[in-house]
Amino acid sequence: MILSIENVSVKTKTHTIVDNVSLSIQKGEWFALVGQSGSGKSMLSQAIGQLLPTSLQVEGEILLGDTSLTSLDKREIRKIRGKRVTYIFQDYAGSFTPFRTIGQHFKEFMQVQGISSVGEQKDRIAEALESVGLPADLAGRYPSQLSGGQLQRASIALALLFSPELVIADEMTTALDSVSGHRILELLRKKQEETNCAILFITHDWRHVRKYANRLAVMKEGKIVETGGKHRILDHPQHAYTRALIEAAPLLKKGLPSGLDQEEGHLC
Repeated sequence: MILSIENVSVKTKTHTIVDNVSLSIQKGEWFALVGQSGSGKSMLSQAIGQLLPTSLQVEGEILLGDTSLTSLDKREIRKIRGKRVTYIFQDYAGSFTPFRTIGQHFKEFMQVQGISSVGEQKDRIAEALESVGLPADLAGRYPSQLSGGQLQRASIALALLFSPELVIADEMTTALDSVSGHRILELLRKKQEETNCAILFITHDWRHVRKYANRLAVMKEGKIVETGGKHRILDHPQHAYTRALIEAAPLLKKGLPSGLDQEEGHLC
């Protein structure tokens, strides 16, 4: 078991955002977390790496292998986050500071993990960029000099730099056009096969769930209402909410004609 979430809740002083959620992810598994906007998916994912603001209270247990992530202090979780568990966000441009080159972002990432040799940093940056189809000299460019697809590829290279056990991909293709989004997901699947990492894939696009996921959980108003294998849930959803979501994407089972816009098949 790579990730085990046990009875986790995320609360403000007056409101429960994530309500007593439990789920587990196996090594090498592509696990989709599906639900409408505001269902608590991103809050749950950010709780894993302690990315939530201190104004929110997290209850329950989150285990990465045998490591309790909820009991780590800020210094300890920073070493885990980036090496054993990493994030790929929807706002890929926001992952990069505009006044620093792509290479400088990689160097900072490596320094946190204790890699200070300039030669080793240079070699690792070149290898990481080339592994996602980007030229090594792109390291000297600024984020504004890259296209959206290039930036997302760079963010994947950064996330996979240390061959993490778990990659959390939060709506990572929403800001891309359909062709770029497809290429990015194919790239992520290729890298997953190479490293055997697990992926927690947060989405509201059922087509991506159908194509890439092994198992999934459906989230509504902070609660998990259904969990199971992809085919079982797509073909025989048990919960009324799951059935409503699938019925709202009528092209899902019929197959999509080539060239269909990326927004078709979304939940909302």
